[in-house]
Amino acid sequence: MKKLICVLAMGLLASMVQAEPVVENCEARAIDKNGKALAGAAKTAFLKKCNAEGAESCEAKAVSKDGKPLFGAAKDASIKKCQDDSGITAACEDKAVSKAGKPLSGAAKDKSIQKCLREAV
Repeated sequence: MKKLICVLAMGLLASMVQAEPVVENCEARAIDKNGKALAGAAKTAFLKKCNAEGAESCEAKAVSKDGKPLFGAAKDASIKKCQDDSGITAACEDKAVSKAGKPLSGAAKDKSIQKCLREAV
């Protein structure tokens, strides 16, 4: 058990070093071929695709120190840590609002964030 915890800790430390802020990076890259910032539907589509690529890279980074894929709780923890570090989770938390524009809380917020994260992948 201690060995597993040590492996997870090392993996999380390694992912922290390699993590890049995906959301900010995607915002910065949301420009057209003329160098102008994207807006409206074009920006939304670009950000969705860019963030999905970031989420997929978190899944690819969920490997042990030996390079073997992680499974179960270890994989979930690694992916969650990567998404938190990259800003994907924060972006989904910002989107967790009611139709009236008020922030969600409790189970409704959790469900909204989980849906957002699934859509990002």
